[in-house]
Amino acid sequence: MASLSVTVITKNEAHNIEACLRSVMFANQLVVLDSGSTDETVEIARSLGAEVSVSSDWLGFGKQKNRALALASSDWVLSLDADERVTPELQAEILAVLEAPAFDVYAFPRLSSYCGQYMRHSGWYPDRVTRLFRRQSAQFSDDLVHEKVLTSCQVGLLGSQLLHESFKSFEAVLDKVNRYSSAGAQGLLKKGKKASLGKALGHGFWAFIRTYFLRLGFLDGRMGLVLAISNAEGTYYRYLKLWLLQRDARRLSPES
Repeated sequence: MASLSVTVITKNEAHNIEACLRSVMFANQLVVLDSGSTDETVEIARSLGAEVSVSSDWLGFGKQKNRALALASSDWVLSLDADERVTPELQAEILAVLEAPAFDVYAFPRLSSYCGQYMRHSGWYPDRVTRLFRRQSAQFSDDLVHEKVLTSCQVGLLGSQLLHESFKSFEAVLDKVNRYSSAGAQGLLKKGKKASLGKALGHGFWAFIRTYFLRLGFLDGRMGLVLAISNAEGTYYRYLKLWLLQRDARRLSPES
């Protein structure tokens, strides 16, 4: 059977890292790349046998995950976030892949929770994520947020799901909306995208329509409505912040 490394990037994930690592104790190597946690993340990870490295700078999710990949030494790599857990069913499928792989890269569905409710609509499921691959067959994009796996290989699909214990409170939702909208605005700015107040409103409204109606968010009940509004806010803030960045750049320009 081929060997497996699990990679996880962390910062202040003491409340998550133990459950994450315990769900993948079948792996040959556990790699944790920490970004300067001030809680017990590093100590917990090491107590569970993980090889922990600490990086002093933060270049974004994509580059950080690629740094973690560089620390993996097994034949295969499974990349996880600290708030994700491998189910026993998914573990069985992964072990079968390691025994007799049909592809070099695999994706599988992810079931995510939102303030205590697993969301099966709203564009959140099946939410197939590409995370299992033969080492050096794939890498992550350099995006600050919403990084993607880049590969030239055909991607196989596993049937069992990964659990994503995201957003345990609405405070966590608001925190992530703020952080991701800021990083998203920076990413759009680097790509040369343009924004205006009208575009920010339009993108936010469309995000609500897409989540609640087109992606059947109403079938998730009241939390589906909460999620649709949250998505609309996050999209609106991303383009609003981009507009403000561009406005500030014009004010500082010598030609203005």
